Amino acid sequence: MEALRLEGLGKRYGRKPILEKISLSVRPGEVYALAGPNGSGKTTLIRLVTGLAFPSEGRALLLGEDVHRNPEARRHLGAVVEAPAAFYPYLTGRENLRMRAYLAGIREENRIGEVLARLGLLAVADQKVGSYSLGQRQRLGLAAALLHRPKVLVLDEPTSGLDPEGVELVHGLLQEVAREGAAVLLSTHHLEEVSRYAHRVGILGGGRLLDEVALEGRKAYRLEAEPLEGALALLKALPQVGSARIQGGAILFEGEVEAALGALLREGYRVKALHPQGFDLRLYYQERVKHA
Repeated sequence: MEALRLEGLGKRYGRKPILEKISLSVRPGEVYALAGPNGSGKTTLIRLVTGLAFPSEGRALLLGEDVHRNPEARRHLGAVVEAPAAFYPYLTGRENLRMRAYLAGIREENRIGEVLARLGLLAVADQKVGSYSLGQRQRLGLAAALLHRPKVLVLDEPTSGLDPEGVELVHGLLQEVAREGAAVLLSTHHLEEVSRYAHRVGILGGGRLLDEVALEGRKAYRLEAEPLEGALALLKALPQVGSARIQGGAILFEGEVEAALGALLREGYRVKALHPQGFDLRLYYQERVKHA
């Protein structure tokens, strides 16, 4: 069963649609990244998933339970929405987490030290949160979301305001959390970083889910051939080729390389070079949004 499932989720303010019939799912151990330009509906979707806003249509299910009809479903959820999270500035980071743990019924004192360590906050744990930098408050919010070992972790731009070291720390932590069995849904602009570990990426635009990109096992190739435009047209006509485009005087394509090469040679094209290339999520995203 999916840990998180959205079924035709939509949101309107008056007659204005903000989100339209969003359907997606995230399995335990999976990282699903939401990408899209500002105003595409990412934060609204996060708010619907976490129960902070109510949908105009559809439903959001956490482990099979409707988030809005059964608020108890949120016991499985850890979330940071519209960060930085709110904390008492006159209490230390450790004291804030201790209060959160008490309210959540967590009695393991060592759990607080564990999450502080995982977020690189032990050095400032006993300083008042009012003295924290934006990045430190951001990481403290994530530490609070992880306290109760949630089965579903939902994060809105979790690396916003972080320095490069903090960005790497958070991305590494999200991979660890997924390996431990949690389902992770995050919105992000850091496409290059998430492409290294996300399982799927949902591309939002104009309140709609424009595309869903599976990243596992995705292979791309760079081809230099003459004449280039004719080779591109041939590859686009092949059912074994998923996508093909010209970039920097060469063709980037995905699909079955043997079928592509065989077709080019049979039709008399001169193949000058052909080699694997990592899938460029950022370029794919830019083209997908541009042509939406």
